[in-house]
Amino acid sequence: MDKLTRYSLETIWKTEVPVESIEAHAVICLVSEAEWITGHFPESWKQAITSVKERGLFNGSENQMFTIPVKQGNSAATLVLVGTGEHPMSAEELRNLAAKAAKASMQVSADQVVFAMPSSLVSYSATQDVATVAHALTEGFILGTYRRKNYKQNQKAYIGPGKVIFHQEKITIPNFQKEWEKGMSDGKAYAEGTIYARDITNLPGNMLVPEDLARAAEDLANKHGLEYSIMDEKKLEKKGMGGLFSVGKGSIHPPRMIVIKYQGKESWDGEIVGLVGKGITFDTGGISLKPRVGMEEMISDMGGAATVLGVLEALCITRPKRNVLVVIPTAENMPSGGAFKPGDVITTLSGRTVEILNTDAEGRVVLADGMTYAKELGATRLIDVATLTGAVVSALGDVATGAVSNDETFLNSFISASRRTGEKVWPLPAYPEFQEMLRSDVADLRNSTGRNAASSTAGLFIGTFADGMPWIHLDIAGTAFLTKERGVNPKGATGVMVRTIVEWILSDERVV
Repeated sequence: MDKLTRYSLETIWKTEVPVESIEAHAVICLVSEAEWITGHFPESWKQAITSVKERGLFNGSENQMFTIPVKQGNSAATLVLVGTGEHPMSAEELRNLAAKAAKASMQVSADQVVFAMPSSLVSYSATQDVATVAHALTEGFILGTYRRKNYKQNQKAYIGPGKVIFHQEKITIPNFQKEWEKGMSDGKAYAEGTIYARDITNLPGNMLVPEDLARAAEDLANKHGLEYSIMDEKKLEKKGMGGLFSVGKGSIHPPRMIVIKYQGKESWDGEIVGLVGKGITFDTGGISLKPRVGMEEMISDMGGAATVLGVLEALCITRPKRNVLVVIPTAENMPSGGAFKPGDVITTLSGRTVEILNTDAEGRVVLADGMTYAKELGATRLIDVATLTGAVVSALGDVATGAVSNDETFLNSFISASRRTGEKVWPLPAYPEFQEMLRSDVADLRNSTGRNAASSTAGLFIGTFADGMPWIHLDIAGTAFLTKERGVNPKGATGVMVRTIVEWILSDERVV
């Protein structure tokens, strides 16, 4: 799918040569407050550094940044001084710092960038782990280079750095290079999976209908040699997927059910992680029409589908020995003479009936069929990802993803992974009283319970179709699409939860 074509940033490690001898357009130099006072900088930078010191323009304080021209190799370059402060930096701080530095290098249209690190960086970090530091800096830099594609007639030729060279001259830690390259490789995989999710979420609604999303999934599967299947509207109806079929029947672009299998073990049995992503390519609200203000952001209502596809991209780079099943119910929720409507009673793949009270609560309806189908295909643990409720935005803003689960141990392990990636996850209550609110007088469930506890009840609606299987619901309605950039996340699609799901799968692999 050429709409998703993107350049690839090369990352390499280099040592045993003076940093000033490496040809580059920009050099990023991490400097603590102490190192700024006592550090030894290359002779070719001396005049520029001295001038900055004398004028008091930089002192190495945390997140401080200053750029100056220097000689680099045989030509001129921009030196980006980045302050690390005087306290040990966490992985999240390093990640955000690298993203900030990446943006500075793009401001000078740098194609090749050198990331010069002080010899004390690892021991000065909070983790004191080489691979973790390498992972954070690589991931942060790549995520910081991201720019949303635009469709202007006159495009700029420069799209971002083509190569970043991480450099450190003095190495005293055993196996440093091996650990650094492992962390750098994982950081790149996490970032590339996230960027894949961002790119596909940012596509305009006229460029991404259910058939297009299915084609993108097919391209991804073929790229990595994965088994996949796609069901069209006729097969959906025959199969009895009344939830997905009903939501999608109002659009001229019919629904699809997408399945991709990542097989990291020799056989397709035992533990199988099922990832179910909401794929509503555009959500008008259907007959329960949304207000016009802000509706353009509903191109992101397939953010859950984008996340699970981004996870696949990252897994195919890291290649863990786990079996992962991705299921994406995708539809366009439109009002028409053929659309489903309030008061309808539909039958899902599970056999449960659902009373439709609000056609704008369509995501949980398509996910019901996705959950059941994932179980049918062998999933033993389930994670669903969805831009599900406005209520979660009221509760957590655009800062944290809301989570509902039926398994506290499972959820705790996932939240631990989120702390390592810096993606905030907050558990929402799943009280029995909330489950009672889903009861309908005319069907097994109703798809809307009103405003009270709306994020919890929406999650529990989906959880009903887990039928007791360990399950986590992630409501990314607030975190999938931002109105302004923050940290490693740009304005627009964020690819949220790709990194955390991958981190959980990899860390769970180490435990298993």
